[in-house]
Amino acid sequence: MKMNVYDFDNTIYDGDSTADFYLFCLKKHPSIIKFLPSLLKAVIKFYILKRGSKTDMKQTMYRFLNKINPDEDISDFWKSHQKKIKSWYLKQQKEDDVIISASAEFLLKPICDSLNIKHLIASNVDKNTGKYTGVNCHGREKVRLFREKYNGEIDEFYSDSKSDAPLAEISKKSFIINGKKITNWK
Repeated sequence: MKMNVYDFDNTIYDGDSTADFYLFCLKKHPSIIKFLPSLLKAVIKFYILKRGSKTDMKQTMYRFLNKINPDEDISDFWKSHQKKIKSWYLKQQKEDDVIISASAEFLLKPICDSLNIKHLIASNVDKNTGKYTGVNCHGREKVRLFREKYNGEIDEFYSDSKSDAPLAEISKKSFIINGKKITNWK
């Protein structure tokens, strides 16, 4: 079985869906701004001080989820943000495409359902608490999860990030996405 595999954020989606969802929720629920100081502290700790894990940092960010209505807010988010799915992807979409992303499954599953994308691998995060089950679906973890779920070859792989090199290495053809520009992975 051969299939095409796509990263989501900045690959087939124009932007970072998690950041967009946070900003969307901030406009809808201004009280969640109270979580901003702890988020900034977690970002500095991970990205600048190089301490902790990306999973820990993201769990801190997702603390706002218990102050919103996740199902309603996710539905409303995609009503206004589905237009950010890139047209080049929609033109070449196939029935057996796989989306593999570090973003939360609870956030991506509704848009995948709407686009009739049946195969999704993403980070398992509780939509009510922001707690992870397992680790962030990133880097080599994407390869492990792909192989655990599918017994097939990756015909074509698309990503905006060199952190996805492990998936590019196991694919017949790989492409790097920069905005609307698609080039061969080097």
